[in-house]
Amino acid sequence: MKPLLFLLFLFSNSLYPVFSQSTLLESVKKNPNEARIFCNKFREFNSKGISANSDKAINYVSNKKKLTPVNAEIFSIYVIGLHCPDII
Repeated sequence: MKPLLFLLFLFSNSLYPVFSQSTLLESVKKNPNEARIFCNKFREFNSKGISANSDKAINYVSNKKKLTPVNAEIFSIYVIGLHCPDII
């Protein structure tokens, strides 16, 4: 019985990032105005020679959205892909 419970625990924890990514994608889709605000900030970073994938930009998103750096990077990718593909 213990091995089964252990496997279920491992399986459920491995799905957490997938659910988290789905939630991030939905938040970007449902909040286009917020996404445009982030696009403008990314454009501001770009005008200073800073990539939207830089640590500075990811930390900005992480602090604003209260996300881990990994989730902030995923969120940024979704924002850029859906709302501002001109961002580098």
